[in-house]
This record gives sequence, C-alpha cells and structure tokens, in this order.
Amino acid sequence: MKKAVYWSSEEVSSWLAEEGMPEYTDSFQCLNGEDLLRLTEADFKKPPLSLVSSDNGQQLLDKIKTLNIEHHIEAHKNGHANGHQIKGNDGDVSSKAKRNGVPNGFRNQMVQIHMPMPEKLHFPMEWGKTALTFIYALFCFVFTTVMISVVHERVPPNEETPPLPDKFFDIFDRVEWAFSICEINGMILVALWLIQWTLLKYKSIVGRRFFFIVGTLYLYRCITMYITTLPVPGKHFKCSPKLLGDWEAQMRRVIKMIAGGGLSITGSHTMCGDYLYSGHTVILTLTYQFIKEYSPRRFWWYHWICWFLSAVGIFCILLAHDHYTVDVVVAYYITTRLFWWYHTMANQQILKEATNTNFFSRVWWYRAFQYLEQNVSGTVPRNYQLPFSWRATPFSRSVKYTRLDT
Repeated sequence: MKKAVYWSSEEVSSWLAEEGMPEYTDSFQCLNGEDLLRLTEADFKKPPLSLVSSDNGQQLLDKIKTLNIEHHIEAHKNGHANGHQIKGNDGDVSSKAKRNGVPNGFRNQMVQIHMPMPEKLHFPMEWGKTALTFIYALFCFVFTTVMISVVHERVPPNEETPPLPDKFFDIFDRVEWAFSICEINGMILVALWLIQWTLLKYKSIVGRRFFFIVGTLYLYRCITMYITTLPVPGKHFKCSPKLLGDWEAQMRRVIKMIAGGGLSITGSHTMCGDYLYSGHTVILTLTYQFIKEYSPRRFWWYHWICWFLSAVGIFCILLAHDHYTVDVVVAYYITTRLFWWYHTMANQQILKEATNTNFFSRVWWYRAFQYLEQNVSGTVPRNYQLPFSWRATPFSRSVKYTRLDT
C-alpha cells in the first residue's frame, strides 16, 4: 500500500470517503498526503477550519494520528528499532536486518498492530422518502382542518354550556391581544427553522423527520378532538354558525381556513372545538426542538432566543384564554416525547432492527420509522453548506473551503 505521506490530493479525497468523512472531500481538494499528516489540533481552533468541524476536528485528527503511527512503523521497518540501527554479529548493518527489523533483538518479525476499522457512516439523501413524508404531513394538515369543521358542528353553544373550570383562568385575566403574540412567535420560529433547514447539508433526512413527526402529531390531534369535544374556553368566542349538514358550505369553509394557514390573525379560523390538544403548542414546541437539535451547540444565544419565543407563545395561548390548560400540557407532552423517542431510536442502530417480538415493531408508525431510517447509520452530523456555489479562499496549506460546518 502506498504510504500516506506520498498520497496525492485525489488519494486523500478517496481516503476521506472510505473513512466515512465525505464532508471534508470538497474542503480538502488541494490537500496532499504530506499536508494531511501535518494537520494539528491548533489548525481546527482558528478560522477557517474552526468553521468546518463541529468537534474541533477530533474525529479526523484521530484518524490522522493512526496514519502517523503507521507511517512511523514503515519508516523503522528497514533496519531500525526504537530509533537505532540493528547491527549484525560483525558490527555491520545487515541487509536482512534492514529489510525485516529486529525490535530489541528478540524477534525476527515486526509486531503487527491491528487498528480497528471505524464503522462507516452513511447518510443517503433519498429525496423520494422526503417527498412521501411531505405528502403525508400535508394530508394530515388537510384532514385536521376537515375534522375541525366536523367537530365544530358538535360543540355545544356557549350560551347553554359554560366553560369548564380552569385554574389558570382563575389566576390570570384574559388579555385580548395575547393570542396574536402567540401566532406571531409561531411564524417567526417557523421562518427561522425553514432558513436553518435550507442550510443543512443533510436536509433531506432532517426534512422527512420533521414532516413525519408533525404529520403524526396532527393525525393524533384529529383523534383526540373528535373523541372528546370540549365546550369553548370562554364567553368571548364568536363561533361561526353551524351548517347542519351542508357539506358544500363546509368545504368552502375548510378551503378558506387552509388558505389562511389556520391562523386567527388572518381571519380564517372562525370555527370552535379544536381544543384537545393545542395545535399552536405543537408548532411552537416542535420548531424549537428541531432548531436546537440541528444547530451548533455553541449557538447557545440562538437557542435561548428560540426557547424564549416558544415559551412566551405558549404562555400567551393561555393568557388569551383560547385553550384550556390541559390542551397545552397534553400538546407539550406528546410533542416532546414523540420527538425524543424518534431521535433516540434513529441514533441507536439496534432499535432500528426490532424483531416481531418487540413491542415497537407492532406499532404502525414504527414500521414507517424503519422505512425512513433503515439506510441512515449513526447520528446525522450538524453540517451546514450554502445552498448555492461558493468560492472560498485557501489558507496556508492550500485547503479550499466550500461549505460551512457547525
């Protein structure tokens, strides 16, 4: 095998791909074997390398250290052991010793050090699966809107059925403009997440995770709101008149609600009954979870801003008396648990290979999870790249950077 110190830039790129680090391939286009072996930890702590690696290059440096050890062994094979030449009985350096080496004079063969090969990670894009989950999420959103129209016909009139007792409402008086703050915060978080998602390198994998989770949450919401129809939380609600079986008028109302994004500030949400559980809480919580999970850990200030927007938005839902407290609590619990369960299973290979005796294998969404994640191995890196071509400036070792990393 050709020594690493003599590798060309193409051979360095091939080695990076074989070792499961293809994200460095474009960045190290002009890096040869000698330059690769000279990389140190200090190079990853200052720009531009500090923008390329989320772990300060530790994974790559470990592999380079292995290459340096192998190079050191090769350099001492031909007649050197522990830095000294091996002499024969006549005091001369024998040709056989030069070829084989005799460490400490006890063996005629070099000790073979077997280095464990790291598991290769695979992150296929599979945009077809992402498109499928997008259709699934879109269907669940539309189905939720239809279900809201159905449930609206069953809501008891607020003149006849008073709101249920709620401890939060007893403590805090209603603030009329609070629900608008909730929806504005939700739109800001969704916009931030969309921008962040477009910059992700593995946006296809992350995208199908988001679409599958949000679609499943809204599908479960259809079930809960249909099974238990709660009265309106307050006398301030102005619900649209019941259509009493006029399906054509109901479909027009559904289309109007979809066109307005289901938001009250657009005037499209005039139906009642979609209380258990809160869809606004789902979006506020889920977008924050994805923003934090797939953004650099050092962006703590960004995480705190998004958490603040989410927390204030959820509080304003209750402050506006537009949802019962139990609606918000249940929505938060289900959203966070489904997010954590999905990502725990996605990051553990053994949980992707459940047998028929496993409880999870009998749940429909786990079958879907296996289909979506079966070709993804390991934790998806938080790597970022510009969505368009970018000509980067080389640094002292002629390394070109064409992408950003966390």
